[in-house]
Order: sequence, then C-alpha cells, then structure tokens
Amino acid sequence: MKDIESLPPMSLDKFMQETGFSPVTIWRYRKKGWLETTNIAGRHYVTREAIATFNRRAGNGEFSKAPRNPSKKAVA
Repeated sequence: MKDIESLPPMSLDKFMQETGFSPVTIWRYRKKGWLETTNIAGRHYVTREAIATFNRRAGNGEFSKAPRNPSKKAVA
C-alpha cells in the first residue's frame, strides 16, 4: 500500500461525487475548518491526508452535537 502523502490530491468535485456531500455541506465544512482544501491553479483540491484527518475527527465525535428538538409552535 502506498504512503498516504505520495497519493495525488483529489479534486473537490470528485470528492463530492464519491462522498455524496452536497456543495453546500462541503462549503460549511470548509468554513468551519473541518475539511482543509488546497487551491491549485484556481481549483480546489483535497489531499488524502486531509480526508484521513477529517474521517478520524468525525469518527472520534469531534463534530457531534446534541440534536435539536423541534420548538413548540402555538396552536391556534
């Protein structure tokens, strides 16, 4: 098996296709600093190391939070 750093970066579009994440979800993850991307010639790429880091952090529950309960609406 190849060392993770020797693998080329994956385009962000291909990453979205393979994971099923929507563009908005990816934007939010990038904005929060959960997924690190690299700009190469004006296109966004994600390294295999960044993917591994994201998966490790998600597996450890770093991104989890308590579920929101629906608010009670006034019944007319």
